[in-house]
Amino acid sequence: MTDYLADVKKYDAGASAETVDKIVKHLGIALRNRDSSLVSCTDPKELDRVKESWIAKKLGVTDDAKADAAVQAVCKAMAADNTKNRVTFYYLAAKELGKLAAL
Repeated sequence: MTDYLADVKKYDAGASAETVDKIVKHLGIALRNRDSSLVSCTDPKELDRVKESWIAKKLGVTDDAKADAAVQAVCKAMAADNTKNRVTFYYLAAKELGKLAAL
């Protein structure tokens, strides 16, 4: 848990441990496998999964333009990071959409 929080804090120093913990619990078993614990901004199918399973289902944002903009903003923010941690990616997407309080 602390590793996830430390990674999120590289992008948002004021990140809440409680919020990060909720994302970790949501992702569950996906975090056990290295490949599924990371997000690839160069894989359109991966980004579609993020939009469908996280942004639409969990955050309730069904506007494709907003979802695309949020995903692209997070990809840009994390561009220097070769291993984009899924917890951090999801946190930043929720923050970009103003949905952190809804978690």
